[in-house]
Amino acid sequence: MPELTPFSEAAHLFREFQYTAWRLETRGGYASDRESPKWRRFVAGEDITNDPPNAWRENVATQVGRGKRFERVRVVDDPPTEGQLFLLASGVGNVAAGEDIRNISRADARRLDLPEHDFWLFDSRLLMKFVFDDDDRTLGVELIDAQAEVLAACQARDAAWHHAVRTEEFTRRVRSPA
Repeated sequence: MPELTPFSEAAHLFREFQYTAWRLETRGGYASDRESPKWRRFVAGEDITNDPPNAWRENVATQVGRGKRFERVRVVDDPPTEGQLFLLASGVGNVAAGEDIRNISRADARRLDLPEHDFWLFDSRLLMKFVFDDDDRTLGVELIDAQAEVLAACQARDAAWHHAVRTEEFTRRVRSPA
């Protein structure tokens, strides 16, 4: 297994990047979401789309105010998993803070041969690749600046971004799981 850095030790990258922070999200759900109070409210049927600002959203707004971009593409199953429905609802506040979140179907992601792992790409120079356990818990991240791997992430970003749909439009299209 590659050397892993605890996510908390790499969090400074979300403040220190120069131009863009771009994410590919590929999982059906995340343990960190399922373990949050917000998840319990979501499962209880409460509206979580207009939650008050949190540290993430405040940083996004600050960085976007400085002319930087936060972007992400989420791979969504058909029908979406409960975790993906949570992310769609929760993402409304992130978009309001200035993050551009788009979504792509898993079928399209496979057709485009997108990676099946989550990552952040900072300034098209540094790759933060997530490593999860079987229960969707983050074990840590790999910080990679090897040119070939960064270039592959850039190519995945370009393909995903071209085919992804803005969250607002995607949410209107999504079929409710029965």
